[in-house]
Amino acid sequence: MFTGIDEVDWASLRHAYGSAEDVPGLLRGLASTDPAERQSALDGMYGAVHHQGDVYDSTLACVPFLFALVERAEVADRGGLVELLVSIGTEGREAGADAPHATARAAVRAGAEAFARLAGDADAAVRRAAPEALVRFLDEPTRVLGLLRGRIMLERDDRVLLAVTESLGLFVRRHPGHAAEALALLTAQSGPPYDPGLRLAALGQLAGCASDRLPPDLVPTAVQLLRERSERRSARAIGTGRHDGDTLVGRLRRLRPSDEEGSQLLRTLHTALGGRVDDRIALLQGQLTSPDATDRCNAVWMSTGLFREWRADHSVPVALIGAQLGADEDRLRDAAVSVLVDLFDLAAPAADDLAALVAARPDLWVRRWERGAPTLGGPLKALARSGDPRVVPVLAEVLAGPVVPDDLGYVVAHLGPAASPLAPALRRRLGEVPLDSPGTFARAVPLLSALTALGDTEAVPEVLRLLRGMPDGLRLRDGVVEAAVRALDAFGGAAAESIPVLCGLLESDCAAGAAGALWSVRADASAVLPVLMSESTGERLQGRRAAAEVLARLGPAARPALPGLRRMAQAGDPWERTSAACALWRISGEPDLAVPVLRAAWVDHPNTRRTIATCLAVPGLDGAPLHDLLRAELSAPRRHLASSSGGYGSHDVLDDEQLLRACREVLTDT
Repeated sequence: MFTGIDEVDWASLRHAYGSAEDVPGLLRGLASTDPAERQSALDGMYGAVHHQGDVYDSTLACVPFLFALVERAEVADRGGLVELLVSIGTEGREAGADAPHATARAAVRAGAEAFARLAGDADAAVRRAAPEALVRFLDEPTRVLGLLRGRIMLERDDRVLLAVTESLGLFVRRHPGHAAEALALLTAQSGPPYDPGLRLAALGQLAGCASDRLPPDLVPTAVQLLRERSERRSARAIGTGRHDGDTLVGRLRRLRPSDEEGSQLLRTLHTALGGRVDDRIALLQGQLTSPDATDRCNAVWMSTGLFREWRADHSVPVALIGAQLGADEDRLRDAAVSVLVDLFDLAAPAADDLAALVAARPDLWVRRWERGAPTLGGPLKALARSGDPRVVPVLAEVLAGPVVPDDLGYVVAHLGPAASPLAPALRRRLGEVPLDSPGTFARAVPLLSALTALGDTEAVPEVLRLLRGMPDGLRLRDGVVEAAVRALDAFGGAAAESIPVLCGLLESDCAAGAAGALWSVRADASAVLPVLMSESTGERLQGRRAAAEVLARLGPAARPALPGLRRMAQAGDPWERTSAACALWRISGEPDLAVPVLRAAWVDHPNTRRTIATCLAVPGLDGAPLHDLLRAELSAPRRHLASSSGGYGSHDVLDDEQLLRACREVLTDT
């Protein structure tokens, strides 16, 4: 297995953490008779030699030895080694024949004949891993299809058959010229007498590569198959009884769904259905009403992709997710809370269930961590973010307690005027924040955020205490100052006593924000215009953007700043261009220069859309030249921040709903 391993100059090769001199030990560990040692070695391969999918010269040097290992029947856990080879050889993002990923793919392809032999291996785990490897690396489509067809005829292990089915879908996508027979096999597998799980897998593959072959009653069929599968599912979960140890791969396995196979089957179908949102909602409803708690848990986790990517009436699935909060299974309840907490207003259909859970479980109000400050518990945070006023008395009780989560202040803005009774306690807590502590930022900024949202002008003394008393050089001091200045800006004329403090900040890094607050407190353009014009041409991008935003608020009084803003509107940063264009339009009243800049930003940089829509909502601004963009946005089914790569942020739904609201307000007011 290891012939020639000592002839490789491993010390001169590299992996993610430097010299690859430890790699021979990892390779030998993969062949160990000790399960813990094998697991640790595989952990090392993924953690260093193939770190996060990267390929190094040491990775390439390992390929021949990995092939030698997978063909030795006495080596245990060879299925995982086949998966490692597939991962190493799968195309990366790099282009060019000399790119490391291309070289790795060529190396794995050169040994692909081994995968043909492994397709009939005695070890079922190896047979499960082999079909994908065959399709990806054996460049003989007719032969590959024959091997897959033969496996279907001979195989008795359901999990291997599922792997074959998934590989048939991959085959269709990779070899469209040879797809006809593969599609025929998938179509046959999607109906009786095949096992429900296999039929679900076939439907998922057909949905992704040949939707015309799907049955007209796809969703009812899929739901029925799911329930039949759940009834038949063995009590033996995948991996049960196996001790994975405290390794990277082991930890990842423990984080998988308890029914990983079922989760993958339905995820494949959801992904393939893509923009067929009505079908996906109906499918989710079927999953969420399953008698099987595991199926419902899988559905809860799958719902996040739908909610974050597509605009639709999600009230029914959200209400069904709320119904899971009363389940006895902690895993199901925690999954439901995790999804609802990121839905903000869209969680309203689950508010009754959230309120019931909050009332029944005071122990969930605050979450304490082994490390770090306590935070709001998920049910309480989700209820507050949904805007439900029933949460206000509970938040008041938490504020009165000995431990106040640092993030409590951030949820107040979602409650609107209903949160006004919290203002005295928020002021008191802000007044108790130490002025010279490393934790000042974490404690003060959320409280300032809450008081700003409430427009609580009685908090001026507490805000000024922060600005006057914090020592220079305190870590994150500027962040506290910025939040305090925003609060004074919101308080406007009621914060007249802050004028000297704000004037003192006009020469700081927070100059633009201080000028904006000073304008709100006392609308004197002569006091702030020179500062804003200086900031708008300064070196700091953040300062230029902030200055442009405040100049826009000055309106015609800021005309002397127009030349600088015109230059900003042609800058390289899209946010800077957007801020400058909005300011130009509001100051001059002329859309000629601003409209092309804003239109380009809207199309090329979706993150700017909410800023642009907010700009168009300014009274007196004729935004008609951009109304077509707003109407198109309102009719688009996909959220503006949705990523085709699947990457989402926890506030994507909120940002999108706020954009839609802004678009409606602009068009309604015209």
